[in-house]
Amino acid sequence: MHDITIISMIFTALLALTCLFLILSPYFKWDTYLNVSGKGQDLVSTKEALLTTLNELEFEYKMDKISHADYKNLKKQYETEVAGIMKEEELTIASRVDQDLMAEVEKEIEAQMKNYGQKKGEGK
Repeated sequence: MHDITIISMIFTALLALTCLFLILSPYFKWDTYLNVSGKGQDLVSTKEALLTTLNELEFEYKMDKISHADYKNLKKQYETEVAGIMKEEELTIASRVDQDLMAEVEKEIEAQMKNYGQKKGEGK
């Protein structure tokens, strides 16, 4: 009888914790914890979304659905965000190129040092 009480308490506690987790889980952003290296892809999708929004904004302005002042303000805001993303992409690409270039230079230096060492050994 005592064993059944302990088992039922454990089962009740697990059930309560499961319910609590299911109730509270929508309030947490799990993708921020799970997304480790998706920043580059996130930038691309954000840029595409902003460019699409700019096209829709221009279409709505041409259809006289928004005022000229709103159009100018929103267009400037979205263009600034796209420019920032493009600059960040450019810096990322430049750093990759710099790293590749440095690796190539280091390989050439190693080859030259090895070649110089062999020539110096032959001269003695």
